[in-house]
Amino acid sequence: MRTDAAYSTLSLHSIPNHHHHHPASNTRTDDPIYNTFYQNSTAPRTDTNAVLTTALRKQYPNLDLTIIPTYSPNLLAFAAAGHAIATPSSTDPESEPPEPSNLPSDLKWRRYIPPSTRTSPSLGTLVDSVIFGRYIYIWQEHEYIIYTIVGAHNSYDQGLTYILGPTSSANDALILAACSFWNVLHDEILVFDDGYWSKSRKLWEEVQRSRWEDVILDEGMKKGIQGEVAKFFGGRERYKKLRSLKLTRSTANNQGNGKTISLKAMMHTLSSQQPPIPTLYVRSLSSYGGPEYAIASIFHQARTQSPCLLVFEDLDSLVTDSVRSYFLNEVDGLESNDGILMIGSTNHLERLDDGIRKRPSRFDRKFLFPDPGLEERVAYCEFWRRKLGADNKGDEGELMGGNAGEEGEIEFPHRLCGAIAGITAGFSFAYIQEAFVASLLAIAAEEEEEEEEEEEEEEGAVAKVDSAVCWEGRRKEGFVHGWGKVVVDEDGELDRYPLWRQMKRQVKILREELGQEGGVASF
Repeated sequence: MRTDAAYSTLSLHSIPNHHHHHPASNTRTDDPIYNTFYQNSTAPRTDTNAVLTTALRKQYPNLDLTIIPTYSPNLLAFAAAGHAIATPSSTDPESEPPEPSNLPSDLKWRRYIPPSTRTSPSLGTLVDSVIFGRYIYIWQEHEYIIYTIVGAHNSYDQGLTYILGPTSSANDALILAACSFWNVLHDEILVFDDGYWSKSRKLWEEVQRSRWEDVILDEGMKKGIQGEVAKFFGGRERYKKLRSLKLTRSTANNQGNGKTISLKAMMHTLSSQQPPIPTLYVRSLSSYGGPEYAIASIFHQARTQSPCLLVFEDLDSLVTDSVRSYFLNEVDGLESNDGILMIGSTNHLERLDDGIRKRPSRFDRKFLFPDPGLEERVAYCEFWRRKLGADNKGDEGELMGGNAGEEGEIEFPHRLCGAIAGITAGFSFAYIQEAFVASLLAIAAEEEEEEEEEEEEEEGAVAKVDSAVCWEGRRKEGFVHGWGKVVVDEDGELDRYPLWRQMKRQVKILREELGQEGGVASF
């Protein structure tokens, strides 16, 4: 997103006429289209912008002409957002009726934009890229004539917009209004990637689904993070005392313990304030100008958007040894960073340089996201229970007004939450989620096999029951239930629930992947 666009008002009185000898006839072919292309490509070219400027001033002597880059700001998009009216007009109503011509009155490319996901019911969208277009433009009771032309400056530019308005001040007022509109985020998040800023509506929508009440985290830690953020943006004096937070985790293997969802909940809270606090999200430092240029661009934008939230996710992979000093200079430099709440997250705290990790005034607060404790694991299982619709069932898995085990229903009584929490000690939320997903897929596969077996029985075939569905059979195990109470599964009663049988199997597999000895029986 560029905000440093240059605008120009040009007045050229005359362009000398040059006559050139075109290539000899022996360069022509039988294809008239190629001949046209070849003649245009080999002929000397004048400054198209200068020629157009002269032609426009001659055609509209009573209107003031201002020229701007087409995309800074995009006046057609400004109108599409409802702030003006742009009506395509291929002819000038005040000019003489044109003679019949084979030349087009406008030039457009039609492009296909595929749907955002492969499974979307949408077929995609067709949009026009305007190469040459003329519009009657209405803004705040002012009427303008707008020409949008690509290639007026050179063959590779993004286009110029020629504004013909009643006065120079009216043109400038339109430009300022459009620039001000685009300089503000409208249900978007600024994302820096590959050397450019872009506005992401998709990320903003993801953030809106994240709320602090849905974050499963130690309550003291959750309130601590919320409190620090609230105090930071509570007043300008606070900015100067606290400028950054760091969300960290102690070990490399325990990923998926709530950093990202906590960050999204924080972003949601700030975007809901009045006025909203914008978020700037840094995805990478790669750019055409190198990482040093990227860092300078990031902090420049953050100072412009202040007060704001500046997020460096996976800080250890972004700030490498080659750019560390440049990054620290921007953090500690002469330019003011007041109002910038900088957050860095990492799964590898030990990889961060001591100058970032330990020195005060760079990251003033550090929060460790450990593996979830018993209460957090039970709460996470309750989240899955609600997600699967089991809140409409009784404790034994019976549907209100129906029977447990109906087609498409997962039997998930409340006491399974404590049992599953008991066998997942030492797991991160990400690993518990993996166990749930794998278990549900296995249950779906079992149901398909059972349906096939029933069909075979109806045809006289002998169905065979897989006796291995219950991992390690029925045996005595102790499991945690509720919020700290111990329930003993004396006779393997829980094994009657397919979800429980599969969860035990998947937890065992995951522990083997993690290299944890003893499997479920150790917990």
